[in-house]
Amino acid sequence: MQVNLPSFFDYLIIIAYLVIITLIGILTGGKQKSIKDYFLGADVVPWWAVCFAIVAAETSTLTFISIPGLAYLTNLNFLQLTFGYLLGRIIVAFVFLPAYFEGELSTAYAYLENRFGYKTRSFASIVFMFTRTAADGVRLFATAIPLKLMLNIDYSLAILIIGIIALFYTSFGGVRGIIWVDVFQFLIYIGGAIISAVILINLIPGGIERIISVSSEFNKLNVINFGFENGLSGFFNQPYTLISGLIGGAFLSMASHGTDQLIVQRLLATKNLKSAQKAIIGSGVIIVFQFLLFLIVGVLLFSYYGKLDMRSDEIFPYFIINVIPSGLKGLIIAGLFAAALSTLAGSISSLSSATVMDILIPYFKRFENDKKKLFASRIITLIWAILLILVAFLFMESSKAVVEIALSIASFTYGGLLGTFLLGIVNKKTTQEDALAGFVAGIFVMITVITLKLTAWTWFTLIGVLTTMIIGSLLASLQKK
Repeated sequence: MQVNLPSFFDYLIIIAYLVIITLIGILTGGKQKSIKDYFLGADVVPWWAVCFAIVAAETSTLTFISIPGLAYLTNLNFLQLTFGYLLGRIIVAFVFLPAYFEGELSTAYAYLENRFGYKTRSFASIVFMFTRTAADGVRLFATAIPLKLMLNIDYSLAILIIGIIALFYTSFGGVRGIIWVDVFQFLIYIGGAIISAVILINLIPGGIERIISVSSEFNKLNVINFGFENGLSGFFNQPYTLISGLIGGAFLSMASHGTDQLIVQRLLATKNLKSAQKAIIGSGVIIVFQFLLFLIVGVLLFSYYGKLDMRSDEIFPYFIINVIPSGLKGLIIAGLFAAALSTLAGSISSLSSATVMDILIPYFKRFENDKKKLFASRIITLIWAILLILVAFLFMESSKAVVEIALSIASFTYGGLLGTFLLGIVNKKTTQEDALAGFVAGIFVMITVITLKLTAWTWFTLIGVLTTMIIGSLLASLQKK
C-alpha cells in the first residue's frame, strides 16, 4: 500500500488530541474516595453521557474501518443486524435492568450470586475476564495495523501508545473519567466519518446522481435480504438476513449489553433505573444511525474507486492516507485513536471492577478500609492493562486466520452467559448446580458449532442460550421428580 505520511500539522493535531483526552479523563474523574467512586462513578453520571459512552465503548477501530469495507464489498444488508441490536437493548432495559437495580449491585455478575450463589457469580466473572482479555487484546493489536501504516511506526510502539494513554486516564479518572472521555471520543470519530463522507461526495464526478447510479447498478443500496433463495441450509449460513439480523442481533445485544461488565458497569453508574433504561435504549437508536453512516462511507468509497485489488478493510485507511488533506487527516487519525481508546479503557476498567468486586473482596474480607481497596483497585487496573498489551504483542506475528478466530472469541461464551441470566429470571426452580451445568453445556455446544462452522455467526448466541436454558431447566425438573 502506498503511504502518504501525515504532515507536521497532522501530528500536532494527534498529539493535542491525546493530551486533551488524558486531561478530560483525569479532571472529570474527580477525587475517588472509595471503590464505588472508582468503579461506579458514585452514581452521578447523567444518562445521556452514559448513552454516548456505551456506543463509544462498543465501537473499536476495527468497526471504524471494517464496516465501510463491508459495504464497499457488498451492500447495506448489515443494517438489518442493527435493528436487532436495538430490539435487544429494549429487552435489556425492561427485563435485566429492573433486576440489577433491585439491590446494591456492583457488577453484572452480582445478580447471579443473589439468584444462584457465589460459585455462579465467580464462574461467570472469570469467563468474562478470559473472553474480554483475549478479544480486546487482539483488538488492540488489530488497532495498531492502520496506525502503523498512517504514522509509519512499529506495531509495538503503536500498541504501547494506545495502552499507556488508556491506562493513565483509566487509573486516575475511574469510570466517571472514562465515560466523559468516551463522550468526547464519540464526537471525534463520528466527526471523522462525516468529514470523510462529505469529501467523498465532493470528489466523485457527477456528485449524488453519479453515486446513486453506480450504487444502483451494483446493488449497493440493498438493505433487506430475506435469504430464502438458497433453501433452509443456505438461510442459516447467511449472516445478514432480516430474520437472522433481528433475532441474532437481539440475542447478541442482550448478551453484550445485559451480561457483559464492559457495558453494565456504565449502566450502573447512572442515577437510577429510568436513567439506565434511557441510556441503553438511546444507545440502540444511535448505533443504527452510526452504522448507517459507516456503511454509506463504504458505498461512497465504491463509487469513488470502483473495484480495487486489495482487502476490503484496507480501502478506508488507503483513502485516509492518500486523499484526505493535511489537517483533516490528523483529525480522522485521531478518530481512529478515539475508537481504539474508548474500547480499551472500558475493557481495563471493567476487568478491574470484576476482579475486585467479584473475586477479591468476597474472598479477602480484610479489605475493609476504603483507601486500601482503592489502592488495590489501581494496582489491579495496572495489571490488566499490562496483560492486554501483552496479549496484543503475542498476536503481532500471527496470521490473519488466528486473528479472526480470536476476535470472535466472545461468541464462544456469550450464549452460555446470557442463557444463565435468562434461566435465573425465567425459571425460578433452577438451582446453582443446574445453572452451572447449563452454562458449561452452552459453552461446549458453542465450541462445536463454531469450530465446525455449522451456522452463520449471527446464530451463535441464540444456540448457546437455548442450550443453557434447556439443560438447566431439564436438570431442575429431574430433581423435582
